[in-house]
Amino acid sequence: MAGEATAQAPAVPAVRAMRVGKVFGAGDAQVVALDDVHLTVDARQLTAVMGPSGSGKSTLLHCLAGLDAVTSGEVWIGGTRVTGLSDARLTRLRRRQVGFVFQQFNLLPTLSARENIVLPLAIAGRKPDPAWFDEVVAAMELGDRLEHRPAQLSGGQQQRVACARAILSRPDVIFADEPTGNLDSRSGTEILRLLRDAVHRQGQTVVLVTHDAHAAAYADRVVFLRDGRIVSELREPTAERVLEHLARLDSAARAGSRT
Repeated sequence: MAGEATAQAPAVPAVRAMRVGKVFGAGDAQVVALDDVHLTVDARQLTAVMGPSGSGKSTLLHCLAGLDAVTSGEVWIGGTRVTGLSDARLTRLRRRQVGFVFQQFNLLPTLSARENIVLPLAIAGRKPDPAWFDEVVAAMELGDRLEHRPAQLSGGQQQRVACARAILSRPDVIFADEPTGNLDSRSGTEILRLLRDAVHRQGQTVVLVTHDAHAAAYADRVVFLRDGRIVSELREPTAERVLEHLARLDSAARAGSRT
């Protein structure tokens, strides 16, 4: 009827994992990396994934990003079902809808910082919007480093180039796998601040894998994995709350192993 408020459709999650399983190997060598994982990542949030070594957190990130195929279940990025896409369609999806920031930077040593930043767009045959390029470069504090090659940059500067590259194409989701792992504490804090700003000021969505409670404290939500399963989550985290939560999970795991 005229004058009545129209109900808005619920927002589509940025990422969804539905009953996702991932198995490596077969027979006696079989390893279950992910076991019936359900996860919804809301848009315009920074979600951190934590867990002990071998918990499956990096495997989950790679499956969510379409870098690795799941053994069972489904993965969605926005309204696109990633599971079952052909290699060509996966490539197009990763170019247009996904950004990546890795621990090893993954910059091409023969290219300048500017060329590394625009590389994914160049491969896709697209040109960056000049105003947006300038805004991203300013946010990453790289204005005086654009013509430098990676070997001429500090670790923190190289990671800022990687962040700029991930943000420039305005992807639906940025996946960051231990992006501060090779950095000193000051540079690591700068990268975390930049990723948080990408969410809260620029409307990006970030999924961050980390083992560091300080890094997780920059998130809106922390999801905890153990043995390939999501066991709990924490909203509005602080480093202290994350450490307390990890201690409780570790204590519960030890108690369970004794029963």
